[in-house]
Amino acid sequence: MAEYKHLLLAKEGPVAILTLNRANQFNTLGPDVWREMKQVEREIEAMEDLRAVIINAAGPHFSAGIDLNVLGTFNSEVVMKTVAWSQSVYSKWEELSVPVIAAVQGLCYGSGTELILACDIRIAARNARIAIPEVRFGLAPDMGGTTRLTKLVGAGQAKRMIIACEEVDAEEAKSIGLVEKVVDNDKLMEEAMKLAQRIADMPPVAVKMAKKGINLAVESSRMAGLLFEQAQTVYCCGTRDMKEAVAAFFEKRKPTFEGR
Repeated sequence: MAEYKHLLLAKEGPVAILTLNRANQFNTLGPDVWREMKQVEREIEAMEDLRAVIINAAGPHFSAGIDLNVLGTFNSEVVMKTVAWSQSVYSKWEELSVPVIAAVQGLCYGSGTELILACDIRIAARNARIAIPEVRFGLAPDMGGTTRLTKLVGAGQAKRMIIACEEVDAEEAKSIGLVEKVVDNDKLMEEAMKLAQRIADMPPVAVKMAKKGINLAVESSRMAGLLFEQAQTVYCCGTRDMKEAVAAFFEKRKPTFEGR
């Protein structure tokens, strides 16, 4: 695997682990980090036998958001040329064929929050504090924050967090649907790995189709979602994995999936 200045990439069995590795800078984000993340995404896509991805962070905090020193160099002309590309970096996690789990501890602010919003499942340590305070700095979220947060928690909660810049702790984040699970601080990666491994044990084609179907349900009409379900079930019923899953159930053994 390639070496990166701001990120660490590892693979444990069928699970890839991407770590934000700027703990001495609160894992702040910016163009240099996003360029590396784009390279990591290409490397992950090329991995064989990949079943899940975990995004976590070194140090006590997930991310304090964008590096304000970098933000000070932005102007409308620069942003106009780069914002679509920057958005595509986060959107790739949503589009990846395998589920992406965010493991969040400590501060998770701004573009760090927008990163976890692009993940499929979010697990928070009890000490997590999540906010999206761009408005405080004369901006509105532009890495998917207004779009994804609104779809996840509803317009009212999104407006409270974005317009009033209100921070939520882990338990409140769970209660409004921003994170799916809250765990003890020292169990964060253990629980994330446990969930990733559970996903990895499932038939990969079915997982891929289920993720696509759920994403489509969020983005489109009920009829479009039902049509996709028709197509995916026809496809899945022709796979070796489906036949293996059924056979293993009746034979009371662990299935072995081929991803086809």
